[in-house]
Amino acid sequence: MAKTVWVFPGQGSQATGMGVDLQDWPEAQQRLAEAEALLGWSVLERCQADLETLSQTINTQPCLYVLEAILSDRLKQQGEQPDAVAGHSLGEYSALYTAGVFNFATGLQLVQKRAELMQAASGGKMAALIGFDAEALAAAIANTEGVVLANDNSAAQVVISGTPAAVDAILAAVKSKRAVPLTVSGAFHSPFMAEAATTFAATLAAVDFQDAQVPVLSNVSATPSTDAAVLKQNLLQQMTGSVRWRETCLAIEALGVEELVEVGPGKVLTGLMKRTCPAIGLRNVGTAADLTV
Repeated sequence: MAKTVWVFPGQGSQATGMGVDLQDWPEAQQRLAEAEALLGWSVLERCQADLETLSQTINTQPCLYVLEAILSDRLKQQGEQPDAVAGHSLGEYSALYTAGVFNFATGLQLVQKRAELMQAASGGKMAALIGFDAEALAAAIANTEGVVLANDNSAAQVVISGTPAAVDAILAAVKSKRAVPLTVSGAFHSPFMAEAATTFAATLAAVDFQDAQVPVLSNVSATPSTDAAVLKQNLLQQMTGSVRWRETCLAIEALGVEELVEVGPGKVLTGLMKRTCPAIGLRNVGTAADLTV
């Protein structure tokens, strides 16, 4: 059997109407009811709201986690198992749930708190650059105070994060095929999230993590681990650290993985893997139709 990794997308992959086709599954109904009791609102209702409402961090992150957990559970019920897992930013929580590090409710409580803290962050800016000179970008970031590389997604796509002035300075100094300011409340995955990370540390400290059943490739290290303490520390560092997704793709390839399954809405991660490691087979599981036996 082909060695397989499951990867879980993060904020930015949401789309109005996502998850509605999953509600006929009894297991999904149970998860959605459990989520509503914990959150105080309906995931499916938020998923059917306008995109502006759904894209608010406080809504997006819990919705993605719940839907990705449902899809992951369904895959397992159909007899599939990953050899390793990884998730992009918020998706790392879905990966940890899938690996048995914590249960569904614990993961959702962590995601809800994380979303609240990130929603409350303000004053920062993020922007994606596509088709750029990597050396010129690295030099510009090194010479500009208040901006960091937040997401190293592929050789052709990155996200920078920092103060609005610093981000704008990079966009003006570095030529790219396309530069897209992101609609976010703060400078995520940067030192500007330090206060939120400090608050979140207390939440994490109160939660027991179990050793992972399969290796989890962390955003901050781009290396696999099953150690509960390591995985918890990685989550804490994730709020202020860069998402090293390009390196994660290379690490997945180094594990001998033959197939990558993106579990969740959209096709962002399969697209990034195709650009970084084109020899790996790709599959998307984001709808009920994708899981028809």
